[in-house]
Amino acid sequence: MKSLLSRLFFNRWAAFVHDLLCVPLAMLLAYWLRFNLEPPPPQFVGAAWAMLAVAVPVQGLLFWRFGFYRGFWRFASLPDLLRIIQSVGLGSVVCALMVVVFGRVGVVPRSVFLLYPLLLIIFLSGSRIAYRYWKDRHFYLPQQSGRRALLIGAGRAGDSLVRDLLASDQYQPLGFLDDDPRKHGRELRGVRVLGDFAALAGLAPRLGVEVVLLAIPSASRSVIRRMVQQCAALGIRCQTLPALTELTGQDIQARHLRDITVDDLLGREPVPLDDVAIGGYLAGQVVLVTGGGGSIGSELCRQIASLAPRRLVILENSEFNLYSIEMELRKKFPELALAAVLGDVKTVNRVEAVFARFSPQVVFHAAAYKHVPMLESNWAEGVFNNVIGTWVVAEAAHRFGARRFVLVSTDKAVNPTSVMGATKRIAELYCQNLAQRSKTRFITTRFGNVLGSAGSVVPLFARQIKEGGPVTVTHKDITRFFMTIPEAVGLILQAGAMGQGGEIFVLEMGEPVLIRELAEQMIRLSGLRVGEEIKIEYIGLRPGEKLYEEVFHGGEGVAGTSHPKIMLAQARLVDWEWLKQELIALREAAEARDRARLLVHLQTIVPEFTGGGGREEESPPAAPLRLVRQAELGPVQKIGRDGKKILTGARGG
Repeated sequence: MKSLLSRLFFNRWAAFVHDLLCVPLAMLLAYWLRFNLEPPPPQFVGAAWAMLAVAVPVQGLLFWRFGFYRGFWRFASLPDLLRIIQSVGLGSVVCALMVVVFGRVGVVPRSVFLLYPLLLIIFLSGSRIAYRYWKDRHFYLPQQSGRRALLIGAGRAGDSLVRDLLASDQYQPLGFLDDDPRKHGRELRGVRVLGDFAALAGLAPRLGVEVVLLAIPSASRSVIRRMVQQCAALGIRCQTLPALTELTGQDIQARHLRDITVDDLLGREPVPLDDVAIGGYLAGQVVLVTGGGGSIGSELCRQIASLAPRRLVILENSEFNLYSIEMELRKKFPELALAAVLGDVKTVNRVEAVFARFSPQVVFHAAAYKHVPMLESNWAEGVFNNVIGTWVVAEAAHRFGARRFVLVSTDKAVNPTSVMGATKRIAELYCQNLAQRSKTRFITTRFGNVLGSAGSVVPLFARQIKEGGPVTVTHKDITRFFMTIPEAVGLILQAGAMGQGGEIFVLEMGEPVLIRELAEQMIRLSGLRVGEEIKIEYIGLRPGEKLYEEVFHGGEGVAGTSHPKIMLAQARLVDWEWLKQELIALREAAEARDRARLLVHLQTIVPEFTGGGGREEESPPAAPLRLVRQAELGPVQKIGRDGKKILTGARGG
């Protein structure tokens, strides 16, 4: 460290001495040019020395004043040239005034006042440009070391990236590919644009390309998929720059390059959020997140912590998960008032103790069991956690006067074929109906799979690929909706700002993804060949699993909202007393571990539930669902981001 400081100190003074020497050199050359490349006549020599005696200290002072030595010559740029012009211009004016004051203007040729500053500017800027060119001389010389790279995208990002690549020995840029025909044949930093994206297949073998670098931070998912497929077919590694949102305020450099991930392939374009509306109901509030150590819950905690809540309370039944998120938040947000509470949402006195102590004003209920096949053999536990747990936390929010309660639900609650889906649908139904008789705003958010969540298909495939395969897919035609965890959580927070109580907000999931294609893409991203190095096996649908997922039930009226990625499903209200009695009976059946009774009450509360492993005929007839008449529901309104109702229409039953 000491040697580095001394070297920087030396370099700064060396640059200063260099600049001072340029002053007499520029002055001498100005006189020399004025007198046709001959020495000045004797009558001009005295005035020249006088002017030089003034110019050297004046310019030296101005060089420091204008910050010449705060930067590095290696990175000299336009702002440095502007500083040179300003300091030399001001210095020349001062010198001229001094000569006038001392009455020597008559013996200083007027052309010298023009030639001197021009020459000094040329010397100061030229030396810096020459030094930078010397340091970066390999911009225009073929590199012999580094991985042979072809860059995709000859725009600003490509220009910045190739400049950094040429300054290192990690990569050897061979050329650019760009779909803009106007760029073909042109050069960036001496590297030629060789053609469009389609030329990759022909150029890669001929040039011996080892890696393709995608230098388009705003590249669409289709472009990324296209590049991955082409590179996989050619057996070439493909890397990319992060999205523009990740590069905010940073110069693009080679260190930003990373392998393409599943998120790049399946994630969607950034979703605009109303930060003012979200911050308006979370900033300065006590916020409780149940299941705060899980995939969704932990991301909720991260995003809420960044919005300056008065206190963030995390309720989690996994000791390790609670410890992990607590340590992360305390490190990243040291000023955050954080309470990490170990407890189970099914335990009434524990939940009520949390509400009594912290009085949360906003509650995000993310605690749930979500593994479909596992709950098919653990019905009672699914009911306890997903139904009774929601019942306990929602009742506490109602009794202790929380302002908002946001339930995190799933698309599996629509026409459920699994116990997991049925229990989440009951949780939705309970919150919708409790909202009709509570001052607390009960809001439900419903969405599909999230990339990388615990227990999801993406980590499973990654592990299977790492182990050498095979990758197991349940059915060749099975599809799922996907979104990234941060996107899902951002939309949950947005829906929380929009809800007035009783709504189900459905997050727009885009196009469903064929799981078979997802497996193939992940294999290719690993640099392996599908069917040769890693095989895909189809093992059949698991218990409770659907071939495809839905986001709306046929009986739910669908309305738009002011947010393009959030839709509104109308509530299906039922008789409140009947619902409470059914929940009590469901809880008793779970306590008795009576699968037959559980099936009866699950199908009674959720008639569209078609799961149960063929046991339905063994159960006694179910009581009919007692729906409230449509006339009792009243009108439905379109909800704006600020929570205001902005459009009315008929509500479906």
